[in-house]
Amino acid sequence: MKISSLSSLLFAGIITCSLSGCKQNSITINEPYRPVSGSFSGKAVACSPDPLVSFRWKNPQATDSLEIYTLKPVAVWSDNEDNVKIKNPAAVRVKGNCNLMFDFGRVSAAWFEFDSENLDGDIEMSISEYNEPAIFNIGAEHPHKTARPVRHGNTYRLELNRELYEGVRFAWIHVRELSCEADISNIRLVCQTKPVNYDGSFDCSDTLFTRMWYTGAYDVKLNLLYDYFGAILMERSDRHSWTGDAYPSQAASMVAFGNYDFVKTNLRNTAKLFNGIASYSLYWMLSLMDYYYYTGDNALLDEMIDNACDKADVAYTHFDNLPNLNFNGWDERLGAGFEYPDCPESQNVYRMLCIHTWNRFADMLERTTYSRLADTYRRYADEKIAALRSNPVWTNDLGIHSAAEAIHAGFPTAQEEEALRQHAFADRLQRVSYSPFNQYFILQAMARMKRHAEALTTADDCWGGQLRYGATTFFEVFRPSWNRISQPNDAPVNNQCGYTSLTHPWSAGITKWLSEEILGIRPLTPGFASFVFKPHLSDKITWVKGATPTLHGVIAASFDATSGKGELTAPKGTVASIAIPKTGRNITRVVFTGKQSGEREISSEDETHLYYDGFEAGTYKINVSYEGTMPSSPIEPLVYDYGETPATEDASTQGNWKGVYGSKGYVLLNYDSLQHRMTLPAFVENIRFNKEANIHWATAVDDARALRSDTGDALRNIGAIHTNDPNACLQTMTVDIASKPAQEYNVSLYFVDWDEQNRRSAIEVFALDSKRLLMPVQMVRNYQQGKYVTFTLHEPVRIRINMVRGINATLSGLFFD
Repeated sequence: MKISSLSSLLFAGIITCSLSGCKQNSITINEPYRPVSGSFSGKAVACSPDPLVSFRWKNPQATDSLEIYTLKPVAVWSDNEDNVKIKNPAAVRVKGNCNLMFDFGRVSAAWFEFDSENLDGDIEMSISEYNEPAIFNIGAEHPHKTARPVRHGNTYRLELNRELYEGVRFAWIHVRELSCEADISNIRLVCQTKPVNYDGSFDCSDTLFTRMWYTGAYDVKLNLLYDYFGAILMERSDRHSWTGDAYPSQAASMVAFGNYDFVKTNLRNTAKLFNGIASYSLYWMLSLMDYYYYTGDNALLDEMIDNACDKADVAYTHFDNLPNLNFNGWDERLGAGFEYPDCPESQNVYRMLCIHTWNRFADMLERTTYSRLADTYRRYADEKIAALRSNPVWTNDLGIHSAAEAIHAGFPTAQEEEALRQHAFADRLQRVSYSPFNQYFILQAMARMKRHAEALTTADDCWGGQLRYGATTFFEVFRPSWNRISQPNDAPVNNQCGYTSLTHPWSAGITKWLSEEILGIRPLTPGFASFVFKPHLSDKITWVKGATPTLHGVIAASFDATSGKGELTAPKGTVASIAIPKTGRNITRVVFTGKQSGEREISSEDETHLYYDGFEAGTYKINVSYEGTMPSSPIEPLVYDYGETPATEDASTQGNWKGVYGSKGYVLLNYDSLQHRMTLPAFVENIRFNKEANIHWATAVDDARALRSDTGDALRNIGAIHTNDPNACLQTMTVDIASKPAQEYNVSLYFVDWDEQNRRSAIEVFALDSKRLLMPVQMVRNYQQGKYVTFTLHEPVRIRINMVRGINATLSGLFFD
């Protein structure tokens, strides 16, 4: 049974209790913050998931406390229609055992409550970002996001941690036992928020990208805490400030909210932090530079200059004698997070990031009173670039992530840039990073190479794919093929990042990228004293409009490449340059109307834009006459090396593998107590397991699910390797098969949910050496009775097995044919 209420999408029932609490039957329920203190006086935005997108506070400050509001569910489901009467999504009458599931329409930073005057029984409550009650790792205050509520008078509240809030879109009331019928009403989330206004905006001809901008902004907003930028909503033991994560988060916050004072606060709070991750010190420097270019805040630069120089100098000492890098991202090519963080590609990323940071730092210093320092960091960069070029084919050593940093560093020649593009960026699938955090840097590099059309395709694959999955905030990791194996809002694949977070503001870089690259507003000098409006339009996005908040005021701009009409408002204290996009056509005339009207002399021109300089504060209308037709962007296929459906499943053979599988070799995992029984084929040099735990379930049984012996014994054994749940970041294990190159073979994986723990697992397959993703993710469901998953391969591979649901993921056998 499901009942939906579209009207409840409206902001309803703003909480009326004060800081001291709300009285219920002479019992006070204390809420930790006061109710929201503004009003709905801004513009409604249909593409935003934020229920407060049009809410405006009067002069919000970094020092403001968090505030709260309530949100009602938009839909409710029951698994037992006979025992529940649903009046509306926020009010039900229960008659007996049932499970009620509520959808609040978007993820919120919230806790779950309801009221009842006559509830007498045993109930539990659950919350989640996806459509099953959430489970997290050991170390969280409450790893299972299910518990009996705490009663405050007639209010029942789910309290899972000391700060109350979690990431909540879905919530459950589990009625286990009931003495008599009961009315449950005012079912709600109490949501916390940091007062910030949407002073920035974005809109374009493709609403998918508009949704990306607002979803990224909302993702960041949910994680704004009292005095720092948070990094995750769900409490899984790592809910604190992560310095590198804050780089794209702060960048998005500046273009969406213009909350520069809060960004400054976070820069101060994280100035001496790097979370034990070498690259995070450099991302802090890039954040400082972003902030300086957007604000021109010389006082903060004076305060931070020694710290920044120290970080840059330490990076120089590290460049040729690398420390333990510890982390660069969750992508397999970056060492899969904490598994192999010092792999060659991660080392290359760190070195290119050093050069990028030194060059950008030198560029910034040359604009300040610290210009004498610029020579030091330019020399650091030039020295390492010269050493790099001692290898004439150095571009061949870089993967997509390190190539992106090399492009950011700005040193590749046109020939080197093209070599990097062809080597690392030409394959649409391989351009997608597992972490949207790293994807932001790849998009920035593509824009620098003037490959905006391909960048939009990649943005669609990554962030658009998340929206198609049902996202209202952006995820910690994502693969486009998740949409092939799951329904929207299903439990995500857990992996080397642990239990996957679906509200991770490190993934919000797309918001700043769209503002700077598609809308095209960016500072030319610190503090937007001068800036450029340079939209990048094509047949993919034909018009764009939006605003970027600055300390001078809001810059508002629009341009429509179909009509040739646009507008720019430059606030007082700024001077604008306007770049007219050619969009593959000839421009015959450009006329500006406003403070300085008429046709103007072109300041400069390149292959994509005409540039006009010197627009003082004011509003200008733009009229452009084009000749010709806008060309169509090339369509890039998303190609997997092994096709769209590389796997077959067999749920009928069970443990009777002999004569069906394993004609060339086999591995019966933990078959003899905790020992594998193994016969490898001649074409496999070795098999290596990593991050696995071991279990032997049964010896000498006649259960058909257990594997037959390879020696002809009538009775069977069964064991498995399994993931190390619920330990953090161990929701995955790998099997490396070192086969001979170009050898075609079948490998069949045998899964059995022996102890019936409702396991659901996901399989990823990578090239063993390059870690190139070879095929879509495969989901293995319902394997209580045993299931084989077979792949036909022709190279050495890494098979990664990930836990999705259940107590862990298991694997009981490998068979070669």
